[in-house]
Amino acid sequence: MVANLPFNYKVYAKKGKLYVVISYKDSNGKYKKKWIRTGLDEGTKKKEVNTVADQIAAEYYSSMRLEGNVIDASISIPSTSSATIAAANAGKDLISFFDFIDKWLEYKKPRVSKLTYQCYCSGIKDVKSFFAGKELYIQNIKPLDIQEYYNSIIRRGCQNSTVKNRHLCLHNVFEYAVRLDLIPFNPTTKIELPKVKKHEATFYSKSELDSLFKAFLGDRMELVVHIASYYGLRRSEILGLQWDAINFEQKTLTVCRKVITCLDENGTYKTICEEELKTNATRRTLPLIPHIEKMLLRKKESQEHFKKLLRNGYCKDYLNFICTDDFGMLIKPEYVTTHFKYVISKNELRHLRFHDLRHTCASLLLANHIPLKSIQDWLGHANFETTANIYSHLDFSSRVESADMIAGVLGDAESSFTRDAELVKHSKRGRKPKSN
Repeated sequence: MVANLPFNYKVYAKKGKLYVVISYKDSNGKYKKKWIRTGLDEGTKKKEVNTVADQIAAEYYSSMRLEGNVIDASISIPSTSSATIAAANAGKDLISFFDFIDKWLEYKKPRVSKLTYQCYCSGIKDVKSFFAGKELYIQNIKPLDIQEYYNSIIRRGCQNSTVKNRHLCLHNVFEYAVRLDLIPFNPTTKIELPKVKKHEATFYSKSELDSLFKAFLGDRMELVVHIASYYGLRRSEILGLQWDAINFEQKTLTVCRKVITCLDENGTYKTICEEELKTNATRRTLPLIPHIEKMLLRKKESQEHFKKLLRNGYCKDYLNFICTDDFGMLIKPEYVTTHFKYVISKNELRHLRFHDLRHTCASLLLANHIPLKSIQDWLGHANFETTANIYSHLDFSSRVESADMIAGVLGDAESSFTRDAELVKHSKRGRKPKSN
């Protein structure tokens, strides 16, 4: 039921048919009820019933407003009814859909990360391309218009996840319009999205990791690969590591920055370092693993060596960064992805994305009986649900413990199935089974 109405309404079944029953007070203060047919049979899916009930209530409310029976004419409710939308927008100036999207982007820019803003811009560009040439206003966009756009994405051969991403973008746009009292409801809430296939985490075994380390021996990305495997850090977090994040005395490594590539105002890609991380949980301090500590010390010596050797030929822009090449240039995010894929293919190793080293780290922790809660803290997930959704299917050790526990409680009691099988077996031989 939708709130803020001058009446209540519920759905009731009568002789196998569904009705919307509206309860209200008349001018004398007496309660009255009005039964309205939905055209649906009993047993119809709840979501469909709710949609139809909301629409009937909206149309009934609209007729009350037109007849002058509603005291508070500012009340509005969600509905797909064009009459209701027109009534709700009466007296308001129509705003171009494209102009409103631009205003929303401007509103969002200082409130989200650069990478998120870039994703919004990409999504909005696609939306504008589909609706180009149509005279649309934010006040008259219907759920059907949005559904047709989502269908076009599928027809292009894109994944269902693309539809989900575009939906999240448009949902934010219309939610902003609702907050500004430009529209009575968010039309994206009326759409059922296609199911997104859950990505199954891929990971290497210990022996495969050893082969990977050999493949990257002496490579400019050797340290990057080892940090990803030992700590499960994200690509952006590894490249964002600076020397002040390493405390050799207290033996700690702090994740507090990230390096990303995004479009600047001129439309060109630019690599930047941000101290604003994904969530508070992302900013974390971890123990400095001895193996990684040795590699870091060697890296520090190597940077000092090439700095003296190359002098003016050594790049001074990234002196504080750890993941640089021999010329002092910062290793770029795109290079990490493409070069990792190249080395994997060249050495005929099983296909693995660079991000899957994060999953590999988690799988090794699970295999050695580290609880999921501890893995959440190690990986920097914002909540336990994220960790459980990704890695719970790998937690076979907990199921073994459960099996041992239930076997210990119930013992090896002979099942009725076993006894019945014995009876059948001996009856065929014409003799009774031995009694215990």
